Amino acid sequence: MLRVGLTGSIAVGKSFVAGVLAELGCRVMDADKTAREVVAPGTPGLAAVVDAFGAETLQSDGTLDRQQVGAMVFADEQKRQLLNSILHPYIIAKQDQQLRDWETQDPNGIAVVDAALMIESGGYKRFDKLIVVHCRPEIQLERLMERSGLSREEAQRRIDTQMPQDEKKSFGDYLIDTSETFEETRKLTKVVYENLRQLTKS
Repeated sequence: MLRVGLTGSIAVGKSFVAGVLAELGCRVMDADKTAREVVAPGTPGLAAVVDAFGAETLQSDGTLDRQQVGAMVFADEQKRQLLNSILHPYIIAKQDQQLRDWETQDPNGIAVVDAALMIESGGYKRFDKLIVVHCRPEIQLERLMERSGLSREEAQRRIDTQMPQDEKKSFGDYLIDTSETFEETRKLTKVVYENLRQLTKS
């Protein structure tokens, strides 16, 4: 099975690309979903986060208060790194298990893991190919403001906490620019998919 990483900065259209790849027949895993699963009530991941950040990170029903944790870590680089160092091993173990299951079911298929911090965490090295999604900086800023209801300054601050897009692009085997229309992005994604499909046949 061909293992493909899909990454890109915040608000660049990565989820749309992942959706198109799924429609084309790839098996797609969303790292955000995995990240939520590893901190579900009763998991070792949640216990480790509470241990590191305190009981105020829990809501009254025992689930993780994601907004509270988000506010904490976006304001403090050290806390952000600490959170990532706690969660990444759990996330990667869960992803690897899923990939093994898929490989058993579909040895000639294409598995795609969609994760924002794949390059920063070094997780991209586990994949055969890496797709980097990107768009023009002014479009990224507008999308983030619109999506999250943030001011221009807040949105820019969030973007600045991530690796610059140009640096991410240098890691990619394939680049998909989402700056234009959905239709144009769909076309570019199909071209990448055809390339990947060829690799599974060679």
